[in-house]
Amino acid sequence: MSPAARFSSLRAMASLSSGASLGRGLSPRCPEAPALGRAPRRSSIGLGSFRRSYVAAAFANENREFVIVGGGNAAGYAARTFVEHGMADGRLCIVSKEAHAPYERPALTKGYLFPLDKKPARLPGFHTCVGSGGERQNPEWYKEKGIEMLYEDPVTSIDIDKQTLTTDSGKLLKYGSLIIATGCTASRFPEKIGGNLTGVHYIRDVVDANSLISSWEKAKKLVVVGGGYIGMEVAAAAVAWKLDTTIIFPENHLLQRLFTPSLAQRYEQFYQDNGVKFKKGASIKHLEAGSDGRVCSVKLEDGSTIEADTVVIGIGAKPAVGPFERVGLNTSVGGIQVDGQFRTKIPGIFAIGDVAAFPLKMYDRIARVEHVDHARRSAQHCAKSILSAQTDTYDYLPYFYSRVFEYEGSPRKLWWQFFGDNVGEAVEVGSFDPKIATFWVDSGKLKGVLLESGNPEEFQLLPKLARSQPTVDTTKLWNASSVEEALEIAQKSLTVEPAA
Repeated sequence: MSPAARFSSLRAMASLSSGASLGRGLSPRCPEAPALGRAPRRSSIGLGSFRRSYVAAAFANENREFVIVGGGNAAGYAARTFVEHGMADGRLCIVSKEAHAPYERPALTKGYLFPLDKKPARLPGFHTCVGSGGERQNPEWYKEKGIEMLYEDPVTSIDIDKQTLTTDSGKLLKYGSLIIATGCTASRFPEKIGGNLTGVHYIRDVVDANSLISSWEKAKKLVVVGGGYIGMEVAAAAVAWKLDTTIIFPENHLLQRLFTPSLAQRYEQFYQDNGVKFKKGASIKHLEAGSDGRVCSVKLEDGSTIEADTVVIGIGAKPAVGPFERVGLNTSVGGIQVDGQFRTKIPGIFAIGDVAAFPLKMYDRIARVEHVDHARRSAQHCAKSILSAQTDTYDYLPYFYSRVFEYEGSPRKLWWQFFGDNVGEAVEVGSFDPKIATFWVDSGKLKGVLLESGNPEEFQLLPKLARSQPTVDTTKLWNASSVEEALEIAQKSLTVEPAA
């Protein structure tokens, strides 16, 4: 056979191999990836050998069997699962826009923002997977496990047919199976109303948090825009810096999507007792700049003005679908549509974490969850589905939590957890000090429960209640004299057999 004929035959074989890999989707092996990931051997094939060497050199990633795009928490937990299955070494590549190995992102608006005398969190202290009690995966860990890390070079385009990615720097990457773990980006104020002024901050990564800390070292007046998790956590940290802090939001009370009005009022009072001011039901017209170009005030639609030398915008986030729109988006909740094993409509491509729109099995609806717990669990479930015979549908129980005022010298540390669904009648029990609980009951079934300042045993009960959805007597809950009594009533309902 002539060299040209040999090359034609090899190219046809490679095409078939690539097509087979794409069609299988869940197959853990990509036939052409090992050859592409290693230097080709010299042989008597001649032109074919030269051509294969040229093709291999065209790809910037040595590890091509599995590629994860995104360097956040989900990527870190997926990497751990690959290692546990013995499928990471020489096979897994992670492409990140950040300069750091994956870390536990919730720390950025909690312990990371504490002043130096309050023992703030710092890397490498909160690298993935310490948030769930696992081994700290610092950059050396990835090297030791044979995982290829490409830092500060986000993916800008994908060629689905050729199974290739292009990065911002122009690198061409090859993949067998692709996991999209790009997370979210912070929702920003438009530039025309001052969203990009000096002194205006958004928090999604370590660079953002470092920039805010630098501002706080010289700041006196802080305005936090948004009454959700970010706003509450940032304002609590600002109290430790002794900043004149105001929270502005358009809703009637804090964390409106979860807190009841009465529960929110208790939190608001605690913040006010610590010097934080609120401007509720307010709309911002624009941010004003001083003569030095730095933000100096916030102008509201009602004509009033609030002075500020630093502003933090915490008004939500958007799924970072980036170049992956062709993979298939969900138009109702946003993000990339996946099934119960995090498979997209394209065989061999998966999406996990904040960016994934997945079936929320226990409530029979499509959801997109922006929370670290889901990032961890979805990553592990997806990786196991790819690497093993696991065919179970992801069965997630919604979980949210926050911890504020945890620094030394705080008059009281607040920690609450919520499991389930906040639908139906809300039954509030307790006085907030020392603890408070809210139970959501719909058609006699306990759907969700929030507990503030509980002990470990009480917190462990919450997911059992939310997942079991037992029948409870709301009158008994309302009449409970304490949180402990209410939790005991709910716990006993778990053992009651349903009527025939």
